[in-house]
Amino acid sequence: MRRILMLAALVSALGANAAAQGAATLVVLNKSDNTVSFVDPQTLKVLGTAPTGNGPHEAAASADGKRIYVANYGDQKPGSSLSIIDAGERKELTRFELPGLVRPHGIVEAGGNIYFTAEGSAAVARFNPTRNTVDWVMGTGEPVTHMLVITPDQRKVYTANIAGGTVTMLQLPPYQGPPRAKQIKVGQGPEGIDISPDGKELWVAHRNDGTVSIIDTGSDQIAHTFEVGKFPIRVKFTRDGSRVLVSNAEGNDLAVVDAKTRQVVKRIPTGEVPVGILMDPNGKRAFVAATAADKVIVVDLEKLEVTGTIQAGKTPDGMAWAGAK
Repeated sequence: MRRILMLAALVSALGANAAAQGAATLVVLNKSDNTVSFVDPQTLKVLGTAPTGNGPHEAAASADGKRIYVANYGDQKPGSSLSIIDAGERKELTRFELPGLVRPHGIVEAGGNIYFTAEGSAAVARFNPTRNTVDWVMGTGEPVTHMLVITPDQRKVYTANIAGGTVTMLQLPPYQGPPRAKQIKVGQGPEGIDISPDGKELWVAHRNDGTVSIIDTGSDQIAHTFEVGKFPIRVKFTRDGSRVLVSNAEGNDLAVVDAKTRQVVKRIPTGEVPVGILMDPNGKRAFVAATAADKVIVVDLEKLEVTGTIQAGKTPDGMAWAGAK
């Protein structure tokens, strides 16, 4: 009997260890600490931290989840580097310098490459991990190019230009003919931006006038605009595309919007200055960084209520998933 119990315990432990190794880990950037925290998304406990450059604002994971790319935006001194983090070892492998590309911010992975904005240079650039180089740069012609998204077909990138009051559409290589670009005039202070899972709608939050514009990506024209809250700063579609979450930095709440009706169905208190939003891989939860409250809250997307809190570090903001997703 004792041998059977020991064998059962061993099998259970091995199963738990395998599950842990295959599970995704939440990555949280702490702007004031200049660190990245690795968090168990089930227990909400910090597993470890690693250093980054000054003022890490946004992060993106490689397609396999083994590397985390951090945009070092900087503080009073503008940043100009990407921290490349080994997710398994939880350590910074290198700090890749970006000569001529100032204040990197929005950052996403697409097709194995890492695309990012250079706010101070009014440009979008691409880091190629295989070649370990920046192999594509395109100017937006607009001031304060901050956040970006890539269309699902990876043919276009859209950026939100805060000071320009515009969204820039840039065609991505390979080109068929001359590369295309278009400036789309939106509301005041566009910053938060996301694209629907089917790629048909681009939602842009205007922090200065409290509205969201919806752009038809087929025509690249505004189809609808509505009020959403005080200083909306981030926008994120749920995995199934049925709802859109908007963090209102001055309203201290998370607006849950029905993607079809464009109506706010609920406002969830978040704590001071909610900014970054990240969806759980299974689509059941959202993680929201309340930057001024030094915490990340966990939102149940079925109950639409807060179910947990993470204390990752000082002024948390950008987040990503490391490991299996």
